[in-house]
Amino acid sequence: MSSNSHRPVVPPRAPVLAAPAGSTAMVFGAGTLPAGHWFDEHEHPQHQIAWAARGVITVETAGGHWVLPPTRALWIPGGTRHRTGTLEGAVMHGIYLMPDRSPVAYPAPTMLRVGRLVHELFLHLTADTTTREQRERAEAVVFDLLDPVEFVPVGAPTPEESRARQVAEILRADPADPRTLAELAAAVATSPRTLARGFLAETGITFGQWRTQVRLAASLPLLAAGLPVARIAARVGYATPSAYVAAFRREVGVSPARYFTR
Repeated sequence: MSSNSHRPVVPPRAPVLAAPAGSTAMVFGAGTLPAGHWFDEHEHPQHQIAWAARGVITVETAGGHWVLPPTRALWIPGGTRHRTGTLEGAVMHGIYLMPDRSPVAYPAPTMLRVGRLVHELFLHLTADTTTREQRERAEAVVFDLLDPVEFVPVGAPTPEESRARQVAEILRADPADPRTLAELAAAVATSPRTLARGFLAETGITFGQWRTQVRLAASLPLLAAGLPVARIAARVGYATPSAYVAAFRREVGVSPARYFTR
């Protein structure tokens, strides 16, 4: 075995995408994302608030997986690597905040509540007809209304070891894949014991726990979009709605129905 066989994998630096400077603290961008669209992993020197006026978006970072219907947004601190996408399509607003002008700064990704007033203020600030003076007044109100939401992370990291990663990609693509650990190990030409060790060593949880987290994470965009629990359960690999609800409550601490209404 070579001496460098256990060197840690150092991920390449994500592209840095800077929003243009504006006349006030916030710079807004908006666009329609087609179903299945994902931005490549990147980071911004500015803070960002990711929000969808319509549809549901998902943001993934090294430390979490956030699903955001229009009633939720995510504060992403400047310099945080992340990727953003949507399952069914969305109208996304990227709100960029200049760190030296922002009176608020959360040190880590933070989910925010978007009530009716904040929703309308975001739309007002995106409009081309809004003057600088109107922007300054509206931004001051937005900063006063930023309201963090208690959040239980759902999701699991992807292992780097090649065979474990292959299995992870299989299950992320189809969380309802019914194959057992042994069957998946055979599919990637390894033993069940080796595969189980790989997941535990690289993700910190067992394969079974990892699979549960991935299934629950896959269910969140469907839940946010208002699909019936019975359809969600079947699409992410649970035989019955009650099995899905029980797993969700056990891992997250609340029922699926309450996750986006707390």
